[in-house]
Amino acid sequence: MTPSNVIKIDQLVGYSAVRDGAAGVVQLSGRGRIRVGGSEAVQFLNGLITNDMKTLIEHRWMLAAFPNVQGRLVAAVRVIRLADESEKNPSFLLDTESVTRQTVLKTIERFTMAGDFRVTDVTASSAMFSVQGAASGRMLSELVSAAINDLPRDGVLETTFQEAPTIIVRASHTAEDGFDVITTVEQAQELSQQLIAAGAEVVSEETFDTLRIEAGVARFGLDMDENNVVSETNLDDAVSFTKGCYIGQEIIARIKYRGHVAKKLTGFVLNGEALPQAGATIKSVEGKDVGRITSATFSPSLHKPVALGYVRYEFLTAGTQVMVGDDGAGATLTELPFVRGSWYE
Repeated sequence: MTPSNVIKIDQLVGYSAVRDGAAGVVQLSGRGRIRVGGSEAVQFLNGLITNDMKTLIEHRWMLAAFPNVQGRLVAAVRVIRLADESEKNPSFLLDTESVTRQTVLKTIERFTMAGDFRVTDVTASSAMFSVQGAASGRMLSELVSAAINDLPRDGVLETTFQEAPTIIVRASHTAEDGFDVITTVEQAQELSQQLIAAGAEVVSEETFDTLRIEAGVARFGLDMDENNVVSETNLDDAVSFTKGCYIGQEIIARIKYRGHVAKKLTGFVLNGEALPQAGATIKSVEGKDVGRITSATFSPSLHKPVALGYVRYEFLTAGTQVMVGDDGAGATLTELPFVRGSWYE
């Protein structure tokens, strides 16, 4: 374990802007962005992902997972439905972690020769950032001249900024209200600079990691990967149990209807001031190995270290006491998110 309660001033400024009613700007351009269209896009995607594409209407988004035949997670994505090109030609944007961009591309590109299904990687030709915090809607609205606070929680707006096509997605990565902006590289830089000039603070990658852990947001490659069954990862909103067949459906459905997962991602509030390392063992008070830590940070809001990790099903009850790491530091299982900000108001 390592000391955790030393926080740099610039980190606190960005953190406080997001948590205390203002706004912070987070750069997300490293994420993968893939445009998908064609009259058979819904059909092909529905056979590959866990959520039901048929229920996604224009200018809404939903979470989904790409599983393999064993029901294990290949990639987690956000599917954004844009304005349809025509009545029979829907248009989608898939947003995913940088580490899963190529996986998603390879998975869906193989169907482009099978029918009317078009796939374009727009990661390099676009940019993405997020404004997080209770004031984010007001600040962004003033710059793009659009009433984005009227968007529903899964809402999407297609507009322009300085004549460049711009997509605004209402979404939280921090448990605070927020909006993701996807536009050209030049306009993204200009708009984010205008937000900072208007009073938004820059949120560093390290600070963003603290905010997303407090929000209980898992990251692929850190808190979930191809070794996890989708049902273990807290991606409950990404799975439809009423849609037709898709790869891995049998395993995922069997877990829901015939039993439960062996382990599941949950939260831990730790005693003391030390942070556990990723991979640290979680033990029961009797000393039995029951799980492992995946991510940890010091929470300025709780004034304690917090962590995400997997624990065996029989130990999942909130309030359960466990021991973490080689030195057996005490910790308490906690329901996620750790911090319930303006997104929950």
